[in-house]
Amino acid sequence: MFVRLALAWLAAVGTAAAQDPPKRVRTNLERLAPERLKATHDDVEKLRTLRKSPPPTPGLTDYRCILHAHAEDSTHTGGTLKEMLADAKQAGVHCILLSDHFRPPRDFIDDRRRGIHDGILLIPGSEARGFLVHPMKSILNRMELKGPDFVETVTDGDGLIFLSHLEERRDHPVAGLTGMEIYNRHWDAKQDALSLLALGVMLTDPKSLAILERSVKDYPDEVLAFQCEYPKLYLETWDAGWKTRRLTGVAANDCHHNQILTVKMVDESTVLVGTNVDEDAKMQRIRATLRPGIRELTKGRKPGDILARVDTDPYFRSFRNSSTHVLAEKLDESSIRTALKAGRAFVAHEWMADATGFRFESANPAALMGDEPKLAPVQTLTARAPLPCLMRLLRDGREVARGAESELRFEVKEPGVYRVECWLNLDGERRPWIYSNPIRVK
Repeated sequence: MFVRLALAWLAAVGTAAAQDPPKRVRTNLERLAPERLKATHDDVEKLRTLRKSPPPTPGLTDYRCILHAHAEDSTHTGGTLKEMLADAKQAGVHCILLSDHFRPPRDFIDDRRRGIHDGILLIPGSEARGFLVHPMKSILNRMELKGPDFVETVTDGDGLIFLSHLEERRDHPVAGLTGMEIYNRHWDAKQDALSLLALGVMLTDPKSLAILERSVKDYPDEVLAFQCEYPKLYLETWDAGWKTRRLTGVAANDCHHNQILTVKMVDESTVLVGTNVDEDAKMQRIRATLRPGIRELTKGRKPGDILARVDTDPYFRSFRNSSTHVLAEKLDESSIRTALKAGRAFVAHEWMADATGFRFESANPAALMGDEPKLAPVQTLTARAPLPCLMRLLRDGREVARGAESELRFEVKEPGVYRVECWLNLDGERRPWIYSNPIRVK
């Protein structure tokens, strides 16, 4: 009897463990160590040799899109639209849904920022009122509306509205929304004050500064991604929201090109530390009494000199860090809007591996991400990835299957909201790579 109880307990423990996402192995600061960055980079290079594109979805093309992107729209945005477009081409981006900060009387629906520009489709929009909003036409005279009235104004026609920065509004109603952010790079940084402090410390010592500069030069993607975390809070909020309506999950790059870490000389024993968008008065004043290495940094230099300038987040790098793949009929605004409303999209951390070609679909009846087929007597869900990876299939937020290949099949026996996560093994730890939008089986 005791043996049976013990075996039952072990089985229960094993089941519980299988339902959890992989645990982190290293802290952010450990990931930032040069030897860890190199090991991660080496594994990324190995993965590239294994990649095989799955067959495309008939009638649809996989377009790499960027949401929550800023250029020339505020004092804390360092990048320009020209720079953004050039970096988008370099990163293989097809479409950018802009999110200008709302600055009346300036209208964020500007036809000069619409359509194909140098091969990149631009769709105007704004980060406003806690949302990413992409109405079909100007709503400048209706921006004072609140609640459902504001949502209805934005979504009139094929307008899109995504809940942004979920950590600040987790209990916000989802009625009428197109979707929500399920990953936001800014949230990773906000949670990790210790690493930000450590970066500041590195900037004020010649030896540690040299290490940081070398790391950014040799392993730029890995440095930007060292804080990237499994977005548990965002995903739980998203899973809960899907119980009431379709909510397309998108990645929030939240890119401004405003993280060029800068050290500026005040005098031989004092420096200012900040970023490229900080005025001197808003930079941190640090003295040699706290960081003796400052005297070496300022030696032979004059007040006002820039002693260090470490660019961690050019648009190109941000676009590789996270993106939203949209499965659309063609590359035009109408098709992208239609696909996003339908949930035909998935989120990927492209710095790890190109996720183009990922598929999650149902057979008997046929259905794609975002669809809501009825439960059938024999129904199969299939996920295919361009690389062997750890795949987790979740129903209503709980894992129901996992596999370690490039394909996962699951026979559906009960209704629910099914979505897939793909994880890759880098430097001895699993890191999240892809988040699919769900198929809801009714």
